[in-house]
Amino acid sequence: MEPQLIAELRAIVGASRVLVDPRECEPFGRDWTTFWQARPGAVVLPGSTDQVQQVVQLANRRRLAIVPSGGRTGLSGGAMACNGELVLALDRMDRIIDVDPVAETLTCQAGAITRTVQEEAARHNLMYPVDFASSGSSRIGGNIATNAGGIKVIRYGDTRHWVRGLKVVTGAGEQLDLNRGLVKNNSGYDLRHLFIASEGTLGIICEATLALTRPPRGLGVMVLSVADFAALPEVLHRFKAALTLTAFEFFSHRAMAAVTERTGNGSPFADETPFYALVEFERGGDADERDALAAFEDCVADHGVRDGVLAQSQTQAANLWALRENITESLSPRAPYKSDLSVPIAAMPAFVRDIEALMANRFAGLEVVWFGHLGDGNIHLNVLKPDDWTTDRFAGVCASLGQSVAERVEAFGGSISAEHGIGLLKKDTLHFSRSPGEIELMKQIKRIFDPEGIMNPGKIFD
Repeated sequence: MEPQLIAELRAIVGASRVLVDPRECEPFGRDWTTFWQARPGAVVLPGSTDQVQQVVQLANRRRLAIVPSGGRTGLSGGAMACNGELVLALDRMDRIIDVDPVAETLTCQAGAITRTVQEEAARHNLMYPVDFASSGSSRIGGNIATNAGGIKVIRYGDTRHWVRGLKVVTGAGEQLDLNRGLVKNNSGYDLRHLFIASEGTLGIICEATLALTRPPRGLGVMVLSVADFAALPEVLHRFKAALTLTAFEFFSHRAMAAVTERTGNGSPFADETPFYALVEFERGGDADERDALAAFEDCVADHGVRDGVLAQSQTQAANLWALRENITESLSPRAPYKSDLSVPIAAMPAFVRDIEALMANRFAGLEVVWFGHLGDGNIHLNVLKPDDWTTDRFAGVCASLGQSVAERVEAFGGSISAEHGIGLLKKDTLHFSRSPGEIELMKQIKRIFDPEGIMNPGKIFD
């Protein structure tokens, strides 16, 4: 970038808050996807909403593309800066601004780490329930920009359900205070919901007021070994009828094997089965445990469950959760192609069979690992890169695979993205989940908020 532009950025945020060395900039220009090379032109680290506004206004005057950057844990290329863009990183804007224990809300800057928010809520005997494996590094602004889901959606919903208010800077450089943290505000269009899941294409989320809730009195955790994926919806139904579930996760044996190989911890089961389910439930007393064991016995008798383990301590519960939460990190050395999909729960067994048939017939030799949030219909399809394949060869095959998977998702009435967003990875398949009319309306909305087209260009759609 030209020296004059760098000087203007430094005048806004301070000399040390603008990075230009490619080696320093590169980590800020990427996320957890592996198909693109990060090449940001510079990185700016504002410390306040006013500084964000000034940077965006400067970018408008200079027609400079901006890529917003949070925790950089995304899995769809939404935070990739590949073409010399200016990365606007929110790392410094990480302050907890206020906690209101009466209203049960927490207000923070968008760069606040998710786990920090959870811990601050816990200090007030409250809970921020949106949770996922990357909570220790993901940031609230990115969670909102992608409407992050995670492991508790079956009980608490996704991020959208917990956003009371937002302070944003639009792509045009205007500050907006959306909904002001109110529970009731029936005064026309609720623009905060446009910024939720917008992936940084409308503007920059700078502050958020989040709803909190009371934590459960206790939690029980079980892991079940299951003979066939087709049994899982019935197992879910039986446990939902008996208990208040806070999570119902599934993973294949290959997923668990990747975790046990990486960690050195053994499987909790003597015999392997093709799939496993992790069940977490509210456990207020002995009656809940008895109901859980009764549901387990019923599923052994009639619903394909072969074995089960019920945690007897918090340590055991954490060890069982580790089998699920460590999957993504354990697979990362194989640079997997990850497809985050949503289909109706009842259709999940047929969908999995269909995709496995597709892989066997057209993509034989590629290894598939399944896991996901069965309780809300969210499947994570992971295809591992063969060790002797180049990244370019693998990306080319996966592009073809992605089209085929998206066609089947459409046929099953699902969505090509359940929680990771569209980014660069899925924009070519957006039409399988959104009609031409919907896509055109989304483009019109972007033009209203970002008339110069500077905000995260090329993401979601061209």
